[in-house]
Amino acid sequence: MKIQQKTPKIWAVSLVILVFMLGSCAIIRQDEVGVKRKLGKLDNKIKGDGAKLINPFTTVMLTVPIRTVNMKVEEDLPTKEGLNVRAQISILYKIERSRAIDILREVGINYEDDLIKPVFRSSIADVSAQFMAKDMHSGGGRTQIEQAVTERMRERLAGRGFDIEGVLMKNIKLPAGLSRAIEEKLQAEQESQRMEFVIMKEKQEADRRKIEAQGLKEANEIVAESLSPVLLQFLSIEAFRELGRSNNAKVIVTDGKTPFLIQD
Repeated sequence: MKIQQKTPKIWAVSLVILVFMLGSCAIIRQDEVGVKRKLGKLDNKIKGDGAKLINPFTTVMLTVPIRTVNMKVEEDLPTKEGLNVRAQISILYKIERSRAIDILREVGINYEDDLIKPVFRSSIADVSAQFMAKDMHSGGGRTQIEQAVTERMRERLAGRGFDIEGVLMKNIKLPAGLSRAIEEKLQAEQESQRMEFVIMKEKQEADRRKIEAQGLKEANEIVAESLSPVLLQFLSIEAFRELGRSNNAKVIVTDGKTPFLIQD
């Protein structure tokens, strides 16, 4: 009877110990670093990956990624002509391992919302306002904007522990009227290029026929020059000979000299 009464207590104590042990263990992944915060105060040591023991009642393990992070945002970008262009943008950045404590101390754990995004929005607005909306739709204009925004963010975040690797623009949505106008312009340019190709082909064909006609003319002139009276007489004799060898019925119109009537 006493054993049965002690069993629930043993299980309860074991459960409390297990929960405490689980709460006392912080896991840091291989692409992160950890910093202890005890009673609101940050530790001065950076923890590497693995399991770390902490006091769950007084200490919290803050983790900071040191891998390349893809932060995705969607913004309305102002253009030079006063339009707004919607775009999805990826900001690729990496945190310097040695500056993790400084970032948490100076900016806090919400560094993306409190620092990176405001710097990005200011930079992209300054740069995009210098370009026309149609430039953002082209590969060259988009590349220039990406490079300019990346450089501005690097300048403004220099020395803060953030390495801005790149800014990538995608899924750019132009205003409906402008998008339709660009499509019509592209279609017109393609049609113009097609007509230029057709005209070029026709010109080449005309040149070919001209060359062919010139060749036939020159060939006929050469043949005409070679048709002397002696040659004509020889050809007539050959024609009579071939006709004489034939067994088919035939009617020959001749002046007695040639098998065909030939006018001088």
